[in-house]
Amino acid sequence: MASELELEMQAIDRSLLECSAEETAGKWLQATDLTREVYQHLARYVPKIYCRSPNPCPQKEDMVAQHVLLGPMEWYICGEDSEFGFPKLEQANKPSHLCGRVFKVGEPTYSCRDCAVDPTCVLCMECFLGSIHRDHRYRMTTSGGGGFCDCGDTEAWKEGPYCQKHELNTSEIEEEEDPLVHLSEDVIARSYAIFTVMFRYAVDILTWEKESELPADLEMVEKSDTYYCMLFNDEVHTYEQVIYTLQKAVNCTQKEAIGFATTVDRDGRRSVRCGDFQYCEQAKSVIVRNTSRQTKPLKVQVMHSSIVAHQNFGLKVLSWLGNIIGYSDGLRRILCQVGLQEGPDGENSSLVDRLMLNDSKLWKGARSVYHQLFMSSLLMDLKYKKLFAVRFAKNYQQLQRDFMEDDHERAVSVTALSVQFFTAPTLARMLITEENLMTIIIKTFMDHLRDRDAQGRFQFERYTALQAFKFRRVQSLILDLKYVLISKPTEWSDDLRQKFLEGFDAFLELLKCMQGMDPITRQVGQHIEMEPEWEAAFTLQMKLTHVISMMQDWCALDEKVLIEAYKKCLAVLMQCHGGFTDGEQPITLSICGHSVETIRYCVSQEKVSIHLPVSRLLAGLHVLLSKSEVAYKFPELLPLSELSPPMLIEHPLRCLVLCAQVHAGMWRRNGFSLVNQIYYYHNVKCRREMFDKDIVMLQTGVSMMDPNHFLMIMLSRFELYQIFSTPDYGKRFSSEITHKDVVQQNNTLIEEMLYLIIMLVGERFSPGVGQVNATDEIKREIVHQLSIKPMAHSELVKSLPEDENKETGMESVIEAVAHFKKPGLTGRGMYELKPECAKEFNLYFYHFSRAEQSKAEEAQRKLKRQNKEDTALPPPVLPPFCPLFASLVNILQSDVMLCIMRTILQWAVEHNGYAWSESMLQRVLHLVGMALQEEKQHLENVVEEPVVTFTFTQKMSKPGEAPNNSPSILAMLETLQNAPYLEVHKDMIRWILKTFNAIKKLRESSSPSPVAETQGTIMEENSRDKDKAERKRKAEIARLRREKIMAQMSEMQRHFIDENKELFQQTLELDASTSAVLDNSPVVSDMTLTALGPAQTQVPEQRQFVTCILCQEEQEVNVESKAMVLAAFVQRSTVLSKNRSKFIQDPEKYDPLFMHPDLSCGTHTGSCGHVMHAHCWQRYFDSVQAKEQRRQQRLRLHTSYDVENGEFLCPLCECLSNTVIPLLLPPRNIFNNRSNFSDQPNLTLWIRTISQQIKALQVLRKEESTPNTASSKNSENIDEFQLPEGFRPDFRPKNPYSESIKEMLKTFGTATYKVGLKVHPNEEDPRVPIMCWGSCAYTIQSIERILSDEDKPLFGPLPCRLDDCLRSLTRFAAAHWTVASLAVVQGHFCKLFASLVPDDSHGDLPCILDIDMFHLLVGLVLAFPALQCQDFSGTSLGTGDLHILRLVTMAHIIQLLLTSCTEENGMDQESLAGEEELAVLALYKTLHQCAGSALKEIPSGWHLWKNVRAGIMPFLKCSALFFHYLNGVPSPPEIQVSGASHFEHLCNYLSLPTNLICLFQENSEITKLLIESWCHNIEVKRYLEGERDAIRYPRKSNKLIDLPEDYSSLINQASNFSCPKSGGDKSRAPTLCLVCGTLLCSQSYCCQTELEGEDVGACTAHTYSCGSGVGIFLRVRECQVLFLAGKTKGCFYSPPYLDDYGETDQGLRRGNPLHLCKERFKKIQKLWHQHSITEEIGHAQEANQTLVGIDWQHL
Repeated sequence: MASELELEMQAIDRSLLECSAEETAGKWLQATDLTREVYQHLARYVPKIYCRSPNPCPQKEDMVAQHVLLGPMEWYICGEDSEFGFPKLEQANKPSHLCGRVFKVGEPTYSCRDCAVDPTCVLCMECFLGSIHRDHRYRMTTSGGGGFCDCGDTEAWKEGPYCQKHELNTSEIEEEEDPLVHLSEDVIARSYAIFTVMFRYAVDILTWEKESELPADLEMVEKSDTYYCMLFNDEVHTYEQVIYTLQKAVNCTQKEAIGFATTVDRDGRRSVRCGDFQYCEQAKSVIVRNTSRQTKPLKVQVMHSSIVAHQNFGLKVLSWLGNIIGYSDGLRRILCQVGLQEGPDGENSSLVDRLMLNDSKLWKGARSVYHQLFMSSLLMDLKYKKLFAVRFAKNYQQLQRDFMEDDHERAVSVTALSVQFFTAPTLARMLITEENLMTIIIKTFMDHLRDRDAQGRFQFERYTALQAFKFRRVQSLILDLKYVLISKPTEWSDDLRQKFLEGFDAFLELLKCMQGMDPITRQVGQHIEMEPEWEAAFTLQMKLTHVISMMQDWCALDEKVLIEAYKKCLAVLMQCHGGFTDGEQPITLSICGHSVETIRYCVSQEKVSIHLPVSRLLAGLHVLLSKSEVAYKFPELLPLSELSPPMLIEHPLRCLVLCAQVHAGMWRRNGFSLVNQIYYYHNVKCRREMFDKDIVMLQTGVSMMDPNHFLMIMLSRFELYQIFSTPDYGKRFSSEITHKDVVQQNNTLIEEMLYLIIMLVGERFSPGVGQVNATDEIKREIVHQLSIKPMAHSELVKSLPEDENKETGMESVIEAVAHFKKPGLTGRGMYELKPECAKEFNLYFYHFSRAEQSKAEEAQRKLKRQNKEDTALPPPVLPPFCPLFASLVNILQSDVMLCIMRTILQWAVEHNGYAWSESMLQRVLHLVGMALQEEKQHLENVVEEPVVTFTFTQKMSKPGEAPNNSPSILAMLETLQNAPYLEVHKDMIRWILKTFNAIKKLRESSSPSPVAETQGTIMEENSRDKDKAERKRKAEIARLRREKIMAQMSEMQRHFIDENKELFQQTLELDASTSAVLDNSPVVSDMTLTALGPAQTQVPEQRQFVTCILCQEEQEVNVESKAMVLAAFVQRSTVLSKNRSKFIQDPEKYDPLFMHPDLSCGTHTGSCGHVMHAHCWQRYFDSVQAKEQRRQQRLRLHTSYDVENGEFLCPLCECLSNTVIPLLLPPRNIFNNRSNFSDQPNLTLWIRTISQQIKALQVLRKEESTPNTASSKNSENIDEFQLPEGFRPDFRPKNPYSESIKEMLKTFGTATYKVGLKVHPNEEDPRVPIMCWGSCAYTIQSIERILSDEDKPLFGPLPCRLDDCLRSLTRFAAAHWTVASLAVVQGHFCKLFASLVPDDSHGDLPCILDIDMFHLLVGLVLAFPALQCQDFSGTSLGTGDLHILRLVTMAHIIQLLLTSCTEENGMDQESLAGEEELAVLALYKTLHQCAGSALKEIPSGWHLWKNVRAGIMPFLKCSALFFHYLNGVPSPPEIQVSGASHFEHLCNYLSLPTNLICLFQENSEITKLLIESWCHNIEVKRYLEGERDAIRYPRKSNKLIDLPEDYSSLINQASNFSCPKSGGDKSRAPTLCLVCGTLLCSQSYCCQTELEGEDVGACTAHTYSCGSGVGIFLRVRECQVLFLAGKTKGCFYSPPYLDDYGETDQGLRRGNPLHLCKERFKKIQKLWHQHSITEEIGHAQEANQTLVGIDWQHL
């Protein structure tokens, strides 16, 4: 097949390649009918080039098309070869000062919060970095694609519109010249001609709707029977559905189906089958059948190949046009002319109109191509941008209609271009005045919300998915309206006024349909059955909030507009509630001699609605009248006299009563929908145009009516009129044992009503209500938020309302009211309230929720107690009202108000007879306080006229009226001051009395009126009581403080125990392990401590007792007892790796005996240090397994641990574990039962003995493996071969351990083997012991690394868990040979030994450069007892250890010398050649002789010795740790402190000479042989001749990659990253590996790979190749760190990037600039170094169950 195809391609190519662009162009120039000529050319060649094969190869097609089709056109335009023509045009062209870069998906965009006209004005990264805005407050976001850079657009920026690159020269600014002057006449004519033909061709073919025939002028002569089955994208079906359907329909593999689906999703369509008509039709029917069950089916068309070919070329033409016009502004202007020219059919027939109106019929790929073309042509040419905007506005309704029906997202719809015109202020104004745009948008919006009720209000059906979808579409219209209004006009023309008011009328129509929608009635008796639909109405309200605010802002800018708008709004409100008294009978209310007419209406019985946008808009406009002083300038123009205050307040009052009743629990049966509505009504997102405006509306009404009348109407609406109008009603009420609920409800209602009065008088911080400005309002919000608790910047921003530009105005005022505290390693920066702002605190601030109010009260009282002040929270001093609202304060001194206060105080005085509550009293006290503050202000501010109208003090000292003669308010307060049941409120009452006296003094000084004597006596008594009360209070405070301190202390104890669980758990073990060191310290200090060898310091055996965490039994650790174990976690690790690319091909055959020095993958063991009995653990683990099996049957969720892999959580600390380590005594003391002879052999002798023993073993092995017929010959053979003296190879040592310990040794050994090699467990495998030794060595190495990196001393205080883990691990590894086969361990020893001391039988051993010496040391030392137990010649185990250490150290020194780099240091200290330097030089000379001339020239001795010392330090440190834990010899005190390099101390501790080179001199005869044998290895020769590399020492510590300081550079890097699999497609979730710096395409089908039989995402696959299963990633678009371990474990971790407020921004929602926090990054690195990533994930998943459900393997 392929060969035919190739031949076919070649055949085509030949005929095509003969086409010459020049000839064709020449032919066209002569032609009379250019269109016909070009079309013939296209008809002939397009089908030959495109769509030749089932699988498209776009690169090739485009290449040929460029040559045959586009080449002639370019030649035609230029009149010469385009390679010369276009550069000429480019030179003549002046570069545009607009940037116009179109954003890719995920590219960073920047908006300046100081200078941008609105948030949609953005810069690309390059322009931003070259602009002045980089030093301003900017916001950074990632683009969703589409949209372009606004650099150079003077309308978009208040200042700094140009970056350095697009800066205008001053000469250019004069006039907007015509770009065509740079082109010659004939280029213009030719371009015009060819653009007309080609643009028309592209539009015709893309909007062509027939599936099997072409337009007549493109039809071919001979037509083939090839069709394509074309699948189109929609937003309804999921990826999975499409993939499944395709597999069925065109039987392809899953991988192919994924490929198809990805392309369909990206380009909008893809052919899924190619062949004759029948063949394609069949696939179509399968797809349609399979996808039509729930939803409408996927769109599939069977199209003739020639149509597809022409459509592909049509797209190519559009992108070609886009490229061509890039060469010259003149060409761009010509294309714009062609595009917007009216066609033959009149209206809407220009090419641009045709494309726009067909937008919803085109597929995604075609849309984005022509949108891009519009952006680079029409939107970049300011003259045509205007004309295009007009066309857009004319077609607006039709485009939106299409969009509603369309099933693509707004981002790929042409309607999304609205943001480009509507946000440009001049364009927006022009469209409003000329095209009446505002009215059009609102009308279009109203058209789409058709469902109304009988009163004409919107009615939303049950909110189905389809409706939600439609409704989301409709909301985009509100967005357009917002764009139009976002920039406010500076000067108004009459046209603009007229058209704005027309738009305002339409807007009022819209609000009228919302006034009173979703009415509700209280459910009595039974609970509501169906929760009514409420979300749609609130969504609408939320979306409109900003529009309503902006409408008011526009009105505020022009007095005429404001007056007209006010009249219109009032008229509409009258229409809505004209008949507001209909059907409700009038009644008369009277209290205290005042009476008022109103209607009978009960919120709890009638319908009531929370949606009142018309009244709220009127309230807003009324405030503007006050603020702009229009109300005082032109009172005659305003209909203020027509206002009926009772009508204005009626509905907002009902709404507030509804809230009160809901709080009182009267509407419980109405379900959650109502609770949610009330929540949103008060919520920061809605309250500005809902709750706040209702308060304003009431204030407006009250300021125009008699306060007594208002209060009576309010009592009536709150259904409390009875209680306050009938004397003694309260008493009767509580005595007629009424329903407890009713009493409770009434109390809450009274509290709510008092709260409302407090709000009406106290909330005067809106500019226009009170004499304040906007910053005062924000300051007050912030003060009250911070009164609750200190808050982070983001919390504060969330609690403040945002304006249409997403600004809260907080930054400008925050410094004035708060201090900022920087964050530590965790947590975030916090703002704390400045103490001097506490006096502005108002307990009844109207934006507090119930919970916030009590928290704030608590916090403020606590503060006052700390500052030793009294705890009263008096009302703050308030700013004065504006004149229009000035009469509001009279509520406080009105008769009805005094009556209410007196009644409640009386209830409190006779506290037993009545149902009353403390919060009721607290509110009354607050109101009294407010009235006193008000009077005080009046007195202080009055200068000229001594007549003060506000006389609350006089009224409160008068007793009540005749019928019941209640005492005066003042008298009752004095009574209450000493009431024992009101302890909390005493301070407040005392404050009121003090203020009362202060006001009296003020009055006396201003008016000499005689004062009654009675007052004096009261005061005297008062002061006596006061003293008594004061003493009592102090005693009380002291008692409280004592109690508090005691409570704190016990709390601290508890807290300490919780914090240090592990410490307490381990004290027992610790005592045991540390006492060993402590007891001997006096003896030890005199002599040197030696960790190994014949001279090893003998430490008396310590008995060790531990407690099992499961059964709490205590037990001694010894050889015979039951095993005790530690929970442990074994994992593969590449933390120390110097070569991550190494991969074990076949783990079953791999031999891990020698560790390569690149430590490419090790096995790390960690433990939480908690001890259990082995049998307790076994029981626990069995129960975990059983539980897991039950759970799997019940639910299909993962747990945070994987039981099948032997994982469990430590029963105490829930730390992830997968095995247990047995606790043992130092094993060496058990095996080493030989007496120490004084004459131990030296190194040479020892090596000889061992070699002989090894030889003997090998002969024996050979004998056993070749069975001989006669046994007698066998024995003769052995006799012939001389056995070394004292060596008994047939001796089998007895295993000293109890059965349960043996079992645990096997368990842990097998676990290490299984995890480390990723194989199935097998106890008998000869590699088990190797893996145990390797894990011991690797863990020690990694701990040594951590200590060195942090400059901590080697034997400093290690955390308990590490100490326990290392001790148990080393002892386990040393004891493991007792449960392995002796022959196997001996075999390992022989092989390891042979790598240093060569013998004949082992050939293929690695060379000295390829062995990690510490792993070798551990292996040799721990395998040695297997050989030594058969040696009865008297050589002790210690001697062996010492000689092994020395031998390995020598090998390591040679390794260092061979690999040491010889660059000279300038500071060479040649003069001081000590013995070390001389010795090392001599050794180097020897080495030079052995290795031959290839070894580099001899550098200075000082330099060599320095290299050796530095290189061998890590090895010495690891060895010291190893022998310390192995033999239990305490470490010398000198190494326990940090500081010096400890080289000498380490050598002494390890009984090595401090001049290490002495080792070579002492045993010179054998060392010469060894060095020779090491150097003659072929690999060493290759290394010295530069043919291969070797690891250099000391190995550098691995660090995580370096991250850039500024986060946006990461975003930029990621936005340039395209998915490696799907041809240049931008990755959706680019993710950075922090270990190696690779960028991955995460969370997408395209990059899934197969791993161990299942599909996993790119990150999971990468963890296996880079981190052996553990990975640390940064998800760049979300700015969050991702930890992964294996396939099922993962968690998100807080990123190391913080904004200036010390907060992370996961998901980049806030967009503040982010900078790297080095400390937090170090913390992540430390987790990695400590191998704690898996543990961190375990804890995170246990704490947050939602993490468990995520499919981590797909990331």
